[in-house]
Amino acid sequence: MLNFAKSADGLLPAIVQDYKTGDVLMLAYINELSWQKTVETGKAHYWSRSRQSLWLKGESSGHVQMIHDILVDCDADTVVFKVEQIGDAACHTGHRTCFYRRLVGDELVVEGKKIFDPEKVYGKN
Repeated sequence: MLNFAKSADGLLPAIVQDYKTGDVLMLAYINELSWQKTVETGKAHYWSRSRQSLWLKGESSGHVQMIHDILVDCDADTVVFKVEQIGDAACHTGHRTCFYRRLVGDELVVEGKKIFDPEKVYGKN
């Protein structure tokens, strides 16, 4: 169904959107294992490039992403996960979305407030 062979490392991008608002919450990567786990469980699983391991979104924070719909692009090498973001924060920094900064002139301006303190959840920021 998905064409993992198109990528040299077997990873495909997954764009994650709030299923109600359409807000882009994050971009992550999936491999065949994370794809299978996502489809099996209805919870978003990704491949962590930094840890080189399977990653259930929310396994540390409790901010799980429940799949409502999956869209596959025309080349079968990118997906959109439309999710219900449990706990309201998708970003490990504590923000609702990973895209919480807006370019204004030549500066990045933070929008919105943190939903949780990453120090308390992960012991880091």
